[in-house]
Amino acid sequence: MDKAMNYLSLARKGGLAELGEEPVGASARAGKACLILVAEDASDHTWRRALSYAAGTDQQCVRIPASKDRMGQAIGREALSIAAITDPSLALALISALPEPEKYGKAAAVLTEKVKKGKQRRAEAKAHERNKRIGKK
Repeated sequence: MDKAMNYLSLARKGGLAELGEEPVGASARAGKACLILVAEDASDHTWRRALSYAAGTDQQCVRIPASKDRMGQAIGREALSIAAITDPSLALALISALPEPEKYGKAAAVLTEKVKKGKQRRAEAKAHERNKRIGKK
């Protein structure tokens, strides 16, 4: 679990995480949240809100085996019940670092596909730039 919390900390420091209910909701509505994390001891209301943020999208929502205090400690707060990771590669690394990764198989599969598509888009953009430099149309 420590490794997963280290990824959450890294996401916060890198500006790739939204922390708290309002920022997570805004990020999810904008389609920027790849993974929504909810603490195991968060209220049912928070869990239902998180599910509603992700409903009808390919944004993944998981309840992780970490308390609000543990999540808060990872990011330098007293407590944190909900967070969103906006980078697909970091989200995949975090979900892979959770204990019992098979529990999160669907989320991992969706995030793996997002990472693959992102790599493909970057490769296509690089090829396009290369073609522009040598004068191809």
